[in-house]
Formats: sequence, structure tokens, C-alpha cells
Amino acid sequence: MSIIKTTEPKVITTDHIDPGWDWNRPISSPGRTAVDFEERVNYRRLHDYRTARSKMALDKSGFGAILCFDNNNIRYLTSSVIGEWARDKICRYALFTASAKPYLWDFGSAAAHHRIYAPWLEQDRCRAGMLGLRGSVSEEAGLFKRAAQEIKFLLEEEGIADMPLGVDICEPPMLFALQAEGLDIRDAQQIFLDAREIKSMDEIILLNTAAAMVDGVYQKIADMLKPGVRENEIVAMANQFLYEQGSDDVEAINAVSGERCSPHPHNFTDRMYRPGDQAFFDVIQSYMGYRTCYYRTLNVGLATQAQHDAYRQAREWIDDAIQLVRPGMTTDKIAMVWPKAEDFGFANEMEAFGLQFGHGLGLALHERPIISRLVSLDNPFELKEGMVFALETYCPAADGNGAARIEEEVVVTADGCRILTHFPAQELFIANKY
Repeated sequence: MSIIKTTEPKVITTDHIDPGWDWNRPISSPGRTAVDFEERVNYRRLHDYRTARSKMALDKSGFGAILCFDNNNIRYLTSSVIGEWARDKICRYALFTASAKPYLWDFGSAAAHHRIYAPWLEQDRCRAGMLGLRGSVSEEAGLFKRAAQEIKFLLEEEGIADMPLGVDICEPPMLFALQAEGLDIRDAQQIFLDAREIKSMDEIILLNTAAAMVDGVYQKIADMLKPGVRENEIVAMANQFLYEQGSDDVEAINAVSGERCSPHPHNFTDRMYRPGDQAFFDVIQSYMGYRTCYYRTLNVGLATQAQHDAYRQAREWIDDAIQLVRPGMTTDKIAMVWPKAEDFGFANEMEAFGLQFGHGLGLALHERPIISRLVSLDNPFELKEGMVFALETYCPAADGNGAARIEEEVVVTADGCRILTHFPAQELFIANKY
């Protein structure tokens, strides 16, 4: 077991959550500010834990180093972020070796800012970097070649240039430039997923806080969900509320209602709600980088028997899955309690993927484990204490008038799980009942 000692009196273990946590107590959901009278999230402890987990995964891999362009992996390694703007630019990158002191190449002046405001990063390892901006700067400009040469030089300095270099994602010209330098490039995304699959208590508190923010969104939705309101108005309200509450990225708000519920389109429109509509929502956002995926179904004013029946079935499927969650359980057994695709109106499991579904949550929306009949029956994965993931189910109404969608976020504990998503969902919620 790898151990990191920090300035805190406790010891952080890198393959378990905080061993001092008392699961008889509720998981904290503290305010956003730092205070002097109680311990909340300790961000330096969080950084130490994440780099220790990364080093442990790197050591197990047999690679010499990992080079990441995925913003979630960069944040995990460096505790740095420059906003949602950078998510699709592939312009930031970080190099991590056994020294556990990452190099970070950031966009322009962000590097100089880190040298002032991020003292946990070594100043000479915070560098400005620029590559291709997804092809906008051509390979002929030489930026890829120069970056590859710099990376090889650093690997040579540490004596690991002849070992495999893991890379998570990158532009093809960057891959070609690294290979042209004689580097042996391998897939690093699995290394990062290894590192990120077990959450520390600081991470769980951040995930719980993010879920609490969505609890509040659903109360706002319940108050607002009336005939004459449109799906896009709900989306606008949810975005405003979440950013006001401290969200750093509202990735998507699904708002689906009425005849649009079946089959699930995974988007929103300007459709107007009508009395008796079944409406489901998914709120995907992050607080301090830690994400939610949180579905709820509400009816507008009243509901038919077929809508109630669909909801009860979706609830039964998700409860059956939750009952199985515990350390040592495998994902195939959870997937098997859910219906086959053909049983709820789809031709095959690929077409129904994502409807009866489980997926890890953390700095990314889809981490380990992934639970689905499409992948889990033949490739099961074992659950471990400290994993956090979402379980979601879907059932269309028999009369074609709507569908039920439910999702719960859970933390795997020593003897079962804790649910982070608290907005009422045991029965179909009727908003503004007539």
C-alpha cells in the first residue's frame, strides 16, 4: 500500500478512502467557503491523494511516464484548470513521471499565473505551451515537433526515454511527432482510470456537494413545471441557478417531455409543457470539477395509470440494482437484473445503450465502472469500496404517453452503498398537482 504523509495529522492511503471515516455518520455537504471552525474539503490533501494514486497506477503499468491532454486527467494530476473553454481545444498538456512532480504546459499567460497562484506546482515545471488547436495551426508550423523534442529531452534527463510513454488523447500530428522522436507510445487512459476509480473522502464530499446543488435545481423545476412553460426555459433556469450556486461547468441539461419521451432523444427543444405531460430531466454539471448525472421524472399536474405503472417499473429496476451494490459485487450481476433491450421496445443492446445503465462519476462523466448488458455480461468488473457511480433506468409508458427515467448516484461503502441524490423519487412526483 502506498502512503503519503501530509501536514495533516492523518495519513492518506492511496488505495482506500480515508480509513478514519465513520460510515455511521452522514457524508458531509458543507458550504462553499472555507471556515476556521470546522474541517471541510482539504484541497492540498486532495491534491496529494490524486498524485499518489497516479503514481501508484504508473508504477503498476511498467511505463516510464504518462503524457496527458485530457483536461480531466490534467486537473487530477496538477489541480489546475482554466475553464470550460479549454475542454475541446487539446491545447494543454502535462507530463507525469515517477518523481510525482508533474510538468504542466498551459495556454499562454495561464502558465505565468500558475507560477504565482499554484505553489504546489514547481515553478520551473509550469510552462507555456501551444500545439495545433485542433488543426487550426498546421503541422508545418513546427509546434508539434518542438513539443515532442522537449518531452523527449525531459524523459532522457530522468533516464526513462527508452520506456513506454503513455498518452491519453492527442491530435494525430502530436502522436506522429512523438513517434518520430523514437518514443514508444502506449494507451495511458486506462492508467488514469485505474488511478481515479477509488475516491478519497474529499472527493466524495465534493461529489455530494455537487449532488446537493442538483437537489435544489429539482425543487426549482418542480415549482416552475406548469402548462405554458417550455423545455428551453427550464434549461435556462437550471443553468442560471447552478452557476449562481458555484458550478464550474453546466455540461448539459436534458429536458424531455410528452411524446418526445419515447424513444429518448437525449436533448431539449422549445416544446411547451401541457397538463398531464410526463417530463424527465438530467442535470450534468460539476462543482470543483466533480460531476453529477442526475435524472428525475415529474408529471405536469396529473398522471395516467400507464405513467404511474412505467414509473413503478423503472423504480423497481433501479432498486433491484441498488440492493446489489457492495464491495466484491461484479457488474454483470447488476446488469442482469435489468430487462433485455427487446423487453422494452428496442432491437438490440446497442440501440438501448445508456437507458438501463451505470457509470462511474468523478472529474469525468463516465469513469469506472460501466454497467450495461452491452458490455458487462461478457466483461464483468468488480466493485470496490470508495467507488462512486450513477445507476439509471428507463421505462416507456404502455400507452405511448411518456416514459419514466430515474437515476441515483451511489458511493460503495464497506457494507453496501450510500445514495447522494436526495430529491424525492420513490414515487412519481406530480408537480403543481391539480
